[in-house]
Amino acid sequence: MAKFQNLHAWAVLIVSILLVHAIGGNANWEDGSATFYGDMSGGETMKGACGYDDLFQQGYGLETAALRTALFNNGQTCGACFQIMCVNDPQWCIPNAGTIRITATNFCPPNYDPHFYPWCNPPRKHFDLSMPMFKRIAIYKAGIIPVKFHRVSCFKRGGVRFELKGNPYWITATLLNVGGAGEVTGVKIKGSKSNWLQMSRNWGQVWQTTVNLVGQSLSFQVTTSDGKTVELDNVAPGNWQFDQTYEGKGNF
Repeated sequence: MAKFQNLHAWAVLIVSILLVHAIGGNANWEDGSATFYGDMSGGETMKGACGYDDLFQQGYGLETAALRTALFNNGQTCGACFQIMCVNDPQWCIPNAGTIRITATNFCPPNYDPHFYPWCNPPRKHFDLSMPMFKRIAIYKAGIIPVKFHRVSCFKRGGVRFELKGNPYWITATLLNVGGAGEVTGVKIKGSKSNWLQMSRNWGQVWQTTVNLVGQSLSFQVTTSDGKTVELDNVAPGNWQFDQTYEGKGNF
């Protein structure tokens, strides 16, 4: 039995090495670690540090992760996508598991209390995955695993979505379902009776303007971290309402 376990361990290690090269040896893979939160039902999928209210309702589901400080970048990385694989741990990595893709939807804050785990403390590059995603690449009893990761394009169905909240003098738009680079670096809004107005980041992927645009149809220009911009005209009709989500006819 011991000989079989040793062979199994070596097999997992060799598969991990081969996957790194086969999936993208030139893809700038980085070393990191991963844990999980919640249970198999998803748990903790409500509002986090990116401004997303309900990950299931908004289309992100369980393919998500909270990022440590350096990766989170003060919320600018919200919406970005990563490819992750379990490596160098024959005991806990699942053989031939391949990789998972996740969207960054929350922040994993550091904790310097010696009685708690320091997994999200600097300088570790860490992902806190939903349990179902963690279990695709590792045995959940591992608790924490070493991983390789890199940024990838986000593949989203349908158009960019805008969740509108606030009041007539403070309108916020939470950007959802953003493809391509995923992370938004700039947003402009235009009412049917106004010029283009630069919105400012409130937090995460929540953008704001203090101009009253109630009663006007709304258009948006969205720019992502790779410098690409899409213009989405007439996203919300003139009778749009707060606490509603509107979808543009385009994506990255």
